[in-house]
Amino acid sequence: MTQKAIHVIIEGRVQGVFFRACTRDEAVRLGLYGWVRNLPDGSVEALIAGEEQTVDRMLEWLQTGPPMADVARVVFDPVHPTPDEKDFSVIY
Repeated sequence: MTQKAIHVIIEGRVQGVFFRACTRDEAVRLGLYGWVRNLPDGSVEALIAGEEQTVDRMLEWLQTGPPMADVARVVFDPVHPTPDEKDFSVIY
């Protein structure tokens, strides 16, 4: 099982629409680990890690996000997975 991790910035109407909570719920459902947080510029930042195919499925989900979101752009870069992490959290 190949591990993968990505650092993601999601732009658009992504704050005030439960984006972080829904991202956490979807990541937990998929068995991923990492974190998600709002940025001061109105975007959302996340670190998504886990099994390669599952991370790819999460990246697809981030293209749309929850129903009230309007995602304009998703930018991501690969990072090194940290296998000692096991949870997915919302950073406030």
